Amino acid sequence: MKTASTCLVVHDADMLQVEEKDELYRMLELEAKGHDAAVLKSYEWFVTTAAREFDIKIGKCWALRKPVFNRMTLLKSVHIYKKHRVQYEIRTHYRFMQFHQLTGSTADTFLEYVQRNLPEGIGLKVTRVLARSLPSHLVPPS
Repeated sequence: MKTASTCLVVHDADMLQVEEKDELYRMLELEAKGHDAAVLKSYEWFVTTAAREFDIKIGKCWALRKPVFNRMTLLKSVHIYKKHRVQYEIRTHYRFMQFHQLTGSTADTFLEYVQRNLPEGIGLKVTRVLARSLPSHLVPPS
């Protein structure tokens, strides 16, 4: 059995198996955006319930107070009647969820479960923050 700094290599007769060390995440942030606030609120409940089942530490969950508006003004007619216009608006609601102190395998399993059950019309952005030890030159003097 050989041991390396980043992975464990086990040599058998005909089998070569490589096992990598599990990463530790300090924080996992999910940003969900969609056009229906009720669907986003329901999805947040689903995600936090799933996190409780996985024994994941739940941080802050919040939403923006107002949706983000995207307005477009177009002419009703293609060539003439410049005074006759139509205005369209798209409202985008956001929900943010934070989870703390996860291992890499737990985070991957949790994210796969959450992303497979993503409702229609909702986009999900995942931000992972790795937990690393301080380098030796940054340790305070004793």
